[in-house]
Amino acid sequence: MNIALDAMGGDFAPRAIIEGALIAKKEVLPEGATITLIGKEDVIKEELKALGAPEDSFPIVHTDEVIGMEEHPTKAITQKQNSSIVMGYAMLKKKKADVFCSAGNTGAMLVGAMFTIKAVEGVIRPGIAGFYPKVQGRYGIVVDVGANADCKPDVLNQFATLGSIYYKNVFGVESPKVGLLNMGEEEGKGTLLTKEVYQLMKINKDINFVGNVEGSHVIDDKCDVLVCDGFTGNAMLKLGESFYTHFAKRGVKDEVLDMFNYESVGGSPILGVNGNVIIAHGVSSPKAIRNMLNLAVQTAKSNVSDKIKDFYN
Repeated sequence: MNIALDAMGGDFAPRAIIEGALIAKKEVLPEGATITLIGKEDVIKEELKALGAPEDSFPIVHTDEVIGMEEHPTKAITQKQNSSIVMGYAMLKKKKADVFCSAGNTGAMLVGAMFTIKAVEGVIRPGIAGFYPKVQGRYGIVVDVGANADCKPDVLNQFATLGSIYYKNVFGVESPKVGLLNMGEEEGKGTLLTKEVYQLMKINKDINFVGNVEGSHVIDDKCDVLVCDGFTGNAMLKLGESFYTHFAKRGVKDEVLDMFNYESVGGSPILGVNGNVIIAHGVSSPKAIRNMLNLAVQTAKSNVSDKIKDFYN
């Protein structure tokens, strides 16, 4: 297993990325697995030295360019062909990496996926899966959480299938419960969009559809996979993160509340592309990077991108 890691992506790169990789190497990397750092080789070696680690702690793929957090995604991907993000996708496409991880420019990560490894044939729009805590002390996933602000009914219905395949293979749940985020549990509730999506999900034989899920039931055991458009999902995810931030400042300690901390999982997979890709928060700390790499290990082991490809082909 080889995990390609963008050493230059993120607000605190490369220090936080490399430090997180060093922690992951000790704590979560299985025997025989490798983390390959992608970025400016001299900078990476300087950081390793500053952290008290040998320069040869990781294989390094040198790149001259870096895509900044505020750069235009499409322009950056097309103009910076020797950037760490473009190189990471090239490694994934050539099967030199089993999974590619980055805390860099999210837009560039999405554009890079579509330009390089592309969407799985049959997938209308890839989505991003976010992790949401359950009061039982486990995680559910929300699809989408930012890739698609506006969605048509068939896209949301497909998110249900993609999320179900991911949850089954990564979490080991044979028939994940799939719900549609809505303003009421009754079948006729919601917008024109959610009403139409409900009818599609109701006849989708590839999912275990449990109906509408209200906001008050998102963190209970109602469903494992929650479906919504990316605008709503992103707002919900950020709201959850704010719960942890504000209550932590007040000294509140709770196991489920701690799971709202973005660092606890560390990243979100892109579902429906030809390769395993995980996007991390731009402000990722070493702890977040460590946990993202742990997620990368589980994702690579499950080979979920190929499972999705097999489903649609």
